[in-house]
Amino acid sequence: MALGHRRTQGARIAAILGFVCGLLGLVGGLSGHALKLGALGWFTGGGLLTLLAVFALIDGALAGQKAPEGGATRRP
Repeated sequence: MALGHRRTQGARIAAILGFVCGLLGLVGGLSGHALKLGALGWFTGGGLLTLLAVFALIDGALAGQKAPEGGATRRP
């Protein structure tokens, strides 16, 4: 597995979950439904998760660029 690939995959999953949480907060706030965390809590949590996912995605991309062409080797 390439260096930074696992981090990139995790960032993509976190970004999807962040968008889903933000969308739940937005829809809940617009429709007036009472959510357990409140519309602002879901929206803010989704935004924060998406922001962290973007930082992890950038970090994974930078780690992939710095890797040697032959891939990372492990020593036993």
